[in-house]
Amino acid sequence: MTKLLSLIAAASAIVLSANVQAFDAEAKFNTACVACHAPQTAAALGAPAAHDAAAWKPRLEKGIDTLVNHVTNGFNAMPPRGLCMDCTAEQYKALITFMSTPK
Repeated sequence: MTKLLSLIAAASAIVLSANVQAFDAEAKFNTACVACHAPQTAAALGAPAAHDAAAWKPRLEKGIDTLVNHVTNGFNAMPPRGLCMDCTAEQYKALITFMSTPK
């Protein structure tokens, strides 16, 4: 029984790992984040524009966990979960990294 549980746990870890690796931050940005973080709209909304390192710098200085907390729970004009209701904390980290990295 213990061996079976170990195999199930290992299989679950592999599936979860594959799901995290398969996450496409750019695609999710284009469906969930672009409305507020596109360069054309971000300034008017008070959001940091995607790929604008200067806009992201002071936010990143607070730490990635703080930013994930802000997007998960809402912060200032950022609504809770943004527009990505199904994102995990790891996916939010990937989205923040994608948006804060200059192209």
